[in-house]
Amino acid sequence: MTNTSGLHDHLGYWLRRLSDEVHSRFETELARHDVTVSQWGVMVSVFHGHDTTKAVAAHMDIDPGAVSRLVDRLMAKGLIGREPDPASRRTVRLVLTDQGQALVPVLAELADRNDHHYFGSLDAAQRRQLEQWIRRLVGAAHPTAAPDNP
Repeated sequence: MTNTSGLHDHLGYWLRRLSDEVHSRFETELARHDVTVSQWGVMVSVFHGHDTTKAVAAHMDIDPGAVSRLVDRLMAKGLIGREPDPASRRTVRLVLTDQGQALVPVLAELADRNDHHYFGSLDAAQRRQLEQWIRRLVGAAHPTAAPDNP
């Protein structure tokens, strides 16, 4: 008999399973609105005031080039636009269209319901504790990352 750990002995396995399930269910819901999870991330970031490609990339912790491609796709869908910043000729602001502005609360409700589906069995204190642990683990793995809110 060996003392080698098995697949189900690893927290990483269970975290990936949970993440995959949460993501997959949410993606299915968003698809009904022709939006992907990544596109929703851009839209909700802009909705909450992260209005440049660089700001959205930092907020989502992804490459600015990826944000630019996501914005291009959202522009093609009529959900977001780019506008020059009147205060700086070199800065381009991201703005939600009227359609995008109206859609964000609908998508946020889907996100809330998805969270409740998976984490609703936790009380508020347990949920905060889980979030703190996850943020701590992410921070320990990536000390320069500083996850923030909205």
